[in-house]
Amino acid sequence: MTPPLAGKVALVTGATRGAGRGIAVELGAAGATVYVTGRSTRAARSDLNRPETIEETAELVTEAGGTGIAVRCDHTRPAEVAAVVDRVRAEYGRLNLLVNDVWGGDPLTEWGTPFWELDLDKLGVLWERAVLTHLIASQLAVPLMQEHSGGLIVEVTDGDGAHYRGNLAYDLVKTAVNRLALAQAEELRPHGITALAVTPGFLRSEAMLDGFGVTEANWRDAGRRDPHFLASETPRFIGRVIAALAADPDVKHRNGQVLTSWDLAEEYNVDDLDGRRPHWGRHFADNVLNAPA
Repeated sequence: MTPPLAGKVALVTGATRGAGRGIAVELGAAGATVYVTGRSTRAARSDLNRPETIEETAELVTEAGGTGIAVRCDHTRPAEVAAVVDRVRAEYGRLNLLVNDVWGGDPLTEWGTPFWELDLDKLGVLWERAVLTHLIASQLAVPLMQEHSGGLIVEVTDGDGAHYRGNLAYDLVKTAVNRLALAQAEELRPHGITALAVTPGFLRSEAMLDGFGVTEANWRDAGRRDPHFLASETPRFIGRVIAALAADPDVKHRNGQVLTSWDLAEEYNVDDLDGRRPHWGRHFADNVLNAPA
């Protein structure tokens, strides 16, 4: 049986770790050729100083059944992004899917700090990394995507509603990413390219596991510290639903929407790696919004 994304070429920005890595690997499992970009390589780490690398991600893509290609890129620098797109054009002549997942904002988000005390320099860098990088990648990739109809741009975000996200700077950039999806969708509609946003639930990323002092093998132990952790999902979960979206011939009907991993999993009959189907929306509603006072 031919994999659903065989012959498709994807670019996943910010694919070093977390959702970006999970998405890249699942696109590979669906048969795609996946360019994975980020700043952390085996030769040098980014300022986040995490051990994960783009080379590891590319290898995981290939092991999953696709073709993984690692390219170091600082997505705040348009010239470097343009070079990535030029390489895709030279090697494959097309780009079917762009996933904008650059983040790098963890050390820049000042949780618990009111907006009038925020460090504006940090906020400026956060805006550049979390929002402008997405726009730069789309702006430079779209001309190549326009050469073949039916392209898809996915903005990876956090949250699908208008609720406050706990910190003004964080709320600002994540809401802006949702608007990027909407605005791109409107302007790309005549060109046959679909743009949308997808949010994971409580993401059990490498950094989150480290923060709770657990591994993927014993992650449930963290539920003693935070019961909400038991409703978390692996980065591969959002990867699986985005792979399903990319393979859906009717994906254009979702143009401009903000979608969730849990709703898409129900629609596409997708499970997480352990066979569970986490539903963060239901958990949040039952245990946070409507929890007894």
